Amino acid sequence: MPPASRVLALIGKPGCHLCDDARRVVAAVVAGLPEGAPAVTVEEHDILRDPVLHEKYVEEIPVVLIDGRTHAFWRVDPARLRTALLEDR
Repeated sequence: MPPASRVLALIGKPGCHLCDDARRVVAAVVAGLPEGAPAVTVEEHDILRDPVLHEKYVEEIPVVLIDGRTHAFWRVDPARLRTALLEDR
C-alpha cells in the first residue's frame, strides 16, 4: 500500500534552466496525481543558500529527492516520477 504522504525536494539554484524545467515537470506530475494518491509536499532548496547542499549537489542540479532518497538529477522524466510517487517505499 502506498504511503499516506511523500516529501519531494527539488534542489537547484536561480537561473538554472534545467531547474526551471524540473520545477514544471514536478508541478504537472503532482497536480495530475489521481484521487487517493499520497499527499505530496514539495520543498525547494537553493544550493547557493546552503553550503552543504552546494558541496553535495553542485554538479548534478536539478536534483529531485523523494522522502530523502535521490530520484533524479539533470532531467526529470514525468512518467518515472509519477510511478515513484505512487509506489510503496
